[in-house]
Amino acid sequence: MAGERRTSRRAFRPDLALLNRIERLSDTQFVYLMLTPVFVLLGSMAIWPLIDTFQLSLHADSITTSGATGDFTGLENYIEMLTGNANTLLPRPFLDISEPFTSAVSVTLIFTVVAVLFETALGFGMALVLDKQFTGRRWVRVAIILPWAVPIVIQGMIFYLIFTPGVGFAAGPLADLGLISQAPLANSQDSLLVVILSDIWKQSAFMALLILAGLQSIDRDLYNVAKVTGASKIQEFWTITFPLVLPTLLIALLFRTIAALKVYGAIVTVTNCNTLPSLTCLVVSTWNANRYASAATIAFIMAAVIALALIGYLWKLRDLDYGGV
Repeated sequence: MAGERRTSRRAFRPDLALLNRIERLSDTQFVYLMLTPVFVLLGSMAIWPLIDTFQLSLHADSITTSGATGDFTGLENYIEMLTGNANTLLPRPFLDISEPFTSAVSVTLIFTVVAVLFETALGFGMALVLDKQFTGRRWVRVAIILPWAVPIVIQGMIFYLIFTPGVGFAAGPLADLGLISQAPLANSQDSLLVVILSDIWKQSAFMALLILAGLQSIDRDLYNVAKVTGASKIQEFWTITFPLVLPTLLIALLFRTIAALKVYGAIVTVTNCNTLPSLTCLVVSTWNANRYASAATIAFIMAAVIALALIGYLWKLRDLDYGGV
């Protein structure tokens, strides 16, 4: 037994040369070294599906259930999508929508811009309130976080019932005031409003939590100095609070923008994608119609848009790191 232990110790003797090379690495190089396995794993999981999707999008649709690809067409699918010609080629899963791709792009962009804008504004306001000391702050935090904890399916069902005529409390009064139609879930404009409201109700809490983390990282001595110099609350906000919380705000915007561009759960729960197509709804319905190449084309366009948004946010964060703002 003693001989086996001595052999094991010799077998597990560390490589001193390797340890010396690791010790000579800078902090940044060491961090990248430790993250390399994660990058390789995530990269292989993300890059291969993108390559396969792009390869499929370069072929014509093969209307079969076997999954076989059609003839190679190059970038023809992308040209048809981006020039609007694809509206005559895609399936008609939506009611009273003659241009599915154009409508899906419009719905997705309007939803993303309006929802993220209001969620950011409300989240910032709630974070500013929660950053103050007051009685009952813990319970207020719970009340704010609660909608965010609700599953997306439940979120959609809640607003579906609220705006269903004869069932919900909002449909009738708002229709009487002329703000919405008598059947708000039966047309695209009103159903888009309902989905946006449901997303704002749920995701504003997410924005508030991220922004609150940024607010609480600000050194309180800066505010004490500002008070000594006679700065007003507005001056404190624009010279201290906003510049220092901006990196956190951009990260929160990045997360919400990417999630909003991929919206599906809220729309399919409220409208079943019938009156309100999003790009994700269009991908699913096109794939279910066995038009795999068209679905892959739309999916890759979505991935490209999300990648551009990610690059833009990261570039802005880089400017902030180097004092660009």
